[in-house]
Amino acid sequence: MQKNTLGSLLLLLTAMIWGTSFAFQRAGMESIEPITFTAARMSLATLAIWLVSFLLRWREKKNPPTRSKEEENQRRKVTLVGGLCCGFFLTAASLFQQIGMTTTTAGKAGFITALYMLLVPIFNFLLFRKKNTLLVWIGVLIGVAGMYLLCVKEGFRLTHGDTLVCICAFLFTGHILCADYFTRYGDPVRIAAIQSLMVFLVSTVLAFLTEEPSWEKIVSAAVPILYCGVVSAGAGYTLQLVGQKYTDPTIASLLMSLEAVFAVLAGAILLKERMTTREAVGCVIMFAAIILVQLPVKELRRNANG
Repeated sequence: MQKNTLGSLLLLLTAMIWGTSFAFQRAGMESIEPITFTAARMSLATLAIWLVSFLLRWREKKNPPTRSKEEENQRRKVTLVGGLCCGFFLTAASLFQQIGMTTTTAGKAGFITALYMLLVPIFNFLLFRKKNTLLVWIGVLIGVAGMYLLCVKEGFRLTHGDTLVCICAFLFTGHILCADYFTRYGDPVRIAAIQSLMVFLVSTVLAFLTEEPSWEKIVSAAVPILYCGVVSAGAGYTLQLVGQKYTDPTIASLLMSLEAVFAVLAGAILLKERMTTREAVGCVIMFAAIILVQLPVKELRRNANG
């Protein structure tokens, strides 16, 4: 199997895992505080990812890569810096998302989080002067209209939970841009290990400072914590970083945008959530905008011209 095909399949699996995890995150809020939930699930994720990292390192020692000592030292440095940068954005994004989900539905949270697909091309232009096509800017405007229908209530205001998840979307934008850069030059699995450890340590400290963690609460939310820790965070973030390494950014963004669809499906099937007609129309418009901004216009024109 070619590496780009494998990368695409890994990102599709990542989207399904992340989308379904919104339902488990929402269910977990019935018996445990959001920051404690984040700390508990990231403890499992950290153990899982570090175990994979050590196994891969042991395998690498048996078949050492053909890199010079200088190249290896530079790779380690990039991996460390990348893990810390990705960890900063992932920590903040995870906390805002989890706290926001205490007062919004899993389906809405999934679509609002997917706003990062609209934000990535905007910040690519603002920070790196990467030019966007007219379709991208049209898609951004359409996406804003979809967000309005999905989230903004009477009196032109977002709910508290929607606002926090919107902030989370901006933070995930930073995480994606960091991952896209550092996975090119560093080790994706070790970057995932460092970032997960950072999320766990910060959320644990904050949980003891602001909430009342207890073993009874953790046990009562054991199933959501296990799924969101081992599957969503442990496997999901590792698959994302590995998949992005071998996949074109445009295709990667489009595949990960399917997370929103899986979130709505999981919310409806597992939690019996229902959207209003206005919110459903907002979801459809947002998804159309997400796809629009990812269309490879230059490639389509090249193919059309033969």
